[in-house]
Amino acid sequence: MAKQNITIKIIGKPYSLAIDSEKEELYRLAEREINAYVTRIEQVHFKGFSKEDCLAMAAFQMAVAKLTLAQSREVGDEDVRQLAALSDEVEAYCNSLR
Repeated sequence: MAKQNITIKIIGKPYSLAIDSEKEELYRLAEREINAYVTRIEQVHFKGFSKEDCLAMAAFQMAVAKLTLAQSREVGDEDVRQLAALSDEVEAYCNSLR
């Protein structure tokens, strides 16, 4: 696998990474998703908190969601609907940035 250097920005701070070329799209999607999630947390739940605090809460909430899915071992219809709604929300946010 060919490696390439990319720079992603999380809450405005650049991070240089060496990744497999085939995974660039995945990394770019993850970058947009975490930034959108942090912005949503900041606007809805934690007005006045620092971006770092909002990033910490985003990481915590994502970890809780991941563990919840891992514990269930089976994704039910409601989980699929919630994931689809979250995906639509992230996509709408990303589209609004263009």
